[in-house]
Amino acid sequence: MAGSLTPRADVHAGIVQQWEGNVTNGSTNTPRSVSRSPGAAALQQNGHHPRRAACGEEEQMPNTPPITEEDRLMWQDQELNKKIIDQVEENGIQRPKGHKVSFHYNSHVEDMHFGKTHPMKPWRLTLTKHLVLGHGLQYAMDTYEAVSAGTDEVRKFHAPDYVDFLRQVSPKTFPELCKIPRFTRAIPPKHEGDSVELGPYNLSTSPGADCPVFDGMSEYLFLYTGATLAATHQLTSGACNIAINWSGGLHHAHKAEASGFCYINDIVLAILDMLRVYARVLYIDIDVHHGDGVEEAFQRQPRVMTLSYHRYGPYDETGHKFFPGTGDLEDIGLKGTPGEHFALNVPIPSGIDDRQYKFLFEGVTGRAIEAFNPSAIVLQCGADSLGGDRLGQFNINIKQHGECVAFVKNQHLPLLLLGGGGYTARNVARAWCHETAIATDNKLVDKVPYFVPRIEAFKGRAHGDEKMYPSFERLHKNECKDADLEYMVKKLEHDLKYVRNAPWVKRDQLPTESAMGNIMDDVDEDIRGDKAEMQRKRRERDPAGRGELR
Repeated sequence: MAGSLTPRADVHAGIVQQWEGNVTNGSTNTPRSVSRSPGAAALQQNGHHPRRAACGEEEQMPNTPPITEEDRLMWQDQELNKKIIDQVEENGIQRPKGHKVSFHYNSHVEDMHFGKTHPMKPWRLTLTKHLVLGHGLQYAMDTYEAVSAGTDEVRKFHAPDYVDFLRQVSPKTFPELCKIPRFTRAIPPKHEGDSVELGPYNLSTSPGADCPVFDGMSEYLFLYTGATLAATHQLTSGACNIAINWSGGLHHAHKAEASGFCYINDIVLAILDMLRVYARVLYIDIDVHHGDGVEEAFQRQPRVMTLSYHRYGPYDETGHKFFPGTGDLEDIGLKGTPGEHFALNVPIPSGIDDRQYKFLFEGVTGRAIEAFNPSAIVLQCGADSLGGDRLGQFNINIKQHGECVAFVKNQHLPLLLLGGGGYTARNVARAWCHETAIATDNKLVDKVPYFVPRIEAFKGRAHGDEKMYPSFERLHKNECKDADLEYMVKKLEHDLKYVRNAPWVKRDQLPTESAMGNIMDDVDEDIRGDKAEMQRKRRERDPAGRGELR
């Protein structure tokens, strides 16, 4: 479970290298979260950001500015709050009727920097926060300040040594940790052509590393995980119907391996917690990259279905696969186990547009929900599937991305919304703010509030002319053919027949551990019996052949 589903040699050398080609310039007893009043200061504000201010920001964006004490006071200013209240009343922002939404966040995650040339910019969370507050959406939901996940909580999925390493690692401690035998054993073998020197568990201090070691990373990792677990707790306790953590959704992390900017797989931890309460959990992933870490974790498990929509195929003319190189249409779970058929993958060529994506998502997701009959849903809303993303290769607009959230929300099941990828910060913020509005049954005007901090991030033609919903020009050639998409829907519909008739899907009560084991043993026995019966019939049809019954 710790490794990738396909050899790394088949994949382009990592996400960071793909991006560089475009560059032109604690304790488990700790309370999970702290409730905040739903005012304009409900989402915690930051102090100074020395690391980010020193390291700069992405192409066509101003250098990442420090979040100053002046900014913090600005959000608490009575005049600013009056402007927000006026906008709330003018735009009719209100709490949803019939369901409750909780929002989980800790602004200390903004205080991190992966490196000057690294595409992962936690500043996108700052922009998201500014838009959510500026539109007054905090008045439509309960907001919570998250606390760090405990070590024991993270060990429920991740290997103990790996968790210990993440707790201790920093640029200063990394060289010494690499000398400790139990961590040295986790250093991956070097492959020919590798340009990055990898340390234990795929972490590295080398320039260009996908999973770099950076200042404050332990705090960052356990904070975003704590926010996801807090959101999960609100769902499982019945305190809300939809829970949101845009800082989570890191779907590439494996049991004892960091991968693709992901170190702790908060999604797997959330689903494991949900399984205590819900009979079946459906995981849906609309990130442009395959949700390989989540699929791998549950590939034997019939109580969890994973459904991933992702870019698949050659990355460029070199023939290297788009990261992580997994998620083929034929990938349906671990064959020969009860989890077979409980993984669905929708591999998509470059350039898919809104119409085609809507057809695929609603066609497959609707059938999956009908067949699997989940008790709850986790939706990873990676925004790198948007057009104009610096790593993605789709031509999807913000409203179509949001329609996926709306479609799932309309199933009226407990729903956990998580972030994920997204490497054009201003558009990530637009999408996640829009989807927060969808979750709370509110509509936003097509104009970024003029009083939000860092409004320059949204100004100018290159940055969307201060619009909430700028139209993305088609940057990538559309290689998707309608006939191929229709074939995928039919093929996946056929695969879902096995799910619909599976023994577990017909059960609604939670199993005991022994009962679950018996179910899995029964399914294994049925599979063996079916194979034996098929072999017997083949021999009967060929009595004079080498397989003649004696």
